[in-house]
Amino acid sequence: MTPSNDDVIFVKDLEKRFGDFVAVNKVGFSVKKGEIFGFLGSNGSGKSTTIRMLCGIITPTSGQGWVAGHDIVTEAEEVKHSIGYMSQKFSLYEDLTPLENIRFYLGMYSVPQDRWGERMKWVLELARLQEMKDRLTRDLPQGWRQRLALGCALLHKPDILFLDEPTSGVDPLTRRHFWEFIRELAGQGITVFVTTHYMDEALNCGRIVMIDQGSIVAQGSPEEIVAQACPDKPGAGLNDAFISLMARRVP
Repeated sequence: MTPSNDDVIFVKDLEKRFGDFVAVNKVGFSVKKGEIFGFLGSNGSGKSTTIRMLCGIITPTSGQGWVAGHDIVTEAEEVKHSIGYMSQKFSLYEDLTPLENIRFYLGMYSVPQDRWGERMKWVLELARLQEMKDRLTRDLPQGWRQRLALGCALLHKPDILFLDEPTSGVDPLTRRHFWEFIRELAGQGITVFVTTHYMDEALNCGRIVMIDQGSIVAQGSPEEIVAQACPDKPGAGLNDAFISLMARRVP
């Protein structure tokens, strides 16, 4: 497995151990520019550990990985400046307004001050928060706070956006609106790498990887995975495929 010119993320034999516990077991995959790429698995499957390695937050135990042309082991800081990252836990300051949060992250991302006005306007329009820019963030509905967090992750115009369980704990309508937002971003050429345990959300992805107990159990388009996992079950969906794949792994 070797990277191609179209790969903006490339992983080979990536492993992370915590003592004797293997959280991620020699995984390998690639992501193309402009893709919405899904990383699926149940809680504790190794999704968040993998994404944290790819974002330069934690160091792999072994293996190789490149993100936006940078080595995740030796160029972790360059990786961090080349990507946008939204964690599953809301990470903005709830006692600040959306506008104040945006200003804070403009400084954090070292965006030149002469571009702050343009970037603030762009994010407020992108997140559709122009009329709410002066309200306290904690008073915003959950879906609006998500859009603000996503907008702040895009302030420095990264080519790759990592979303770690971005819709965990929100209602179905908010999830649907959030994914409409994600598709808009992908339409602008941004590569989106998203972890989720919602099988219906994975249908928004061009390709997905399914992981369980730190190991990849399937990868391909949603249709390919369903066909491979449930060849004798007409009308099967990704949820059926996931259950079938997990059942095969039970000792």
